[in-house]
Amino acid sequence: MKKDEMVKNDARAERGASMVEYALLVSLIAVVAIAAVTTLGTSITGKFSSASSAITGQAAAPANP
Repeated sequence: MKKDEMVKNDARAERGASMVEYALLVSLIAVVAIAAVTTLGTSITGKFSSASSAITGQAAAPANP
């Protein structure tokens, strides 16, 4: 095997390794983004629910014993 062929094979192997690293990085970013959206979605849903209740007067109605 010639030296030029060895260099080309090494370059191809490193290119493949880089693609795997990029794929792992993109999947990690996707997981973090999904977790953030899920957490913020739950928080925002609660805030909208309490705001809606306050607007309709349900939360402001005092209990008369």
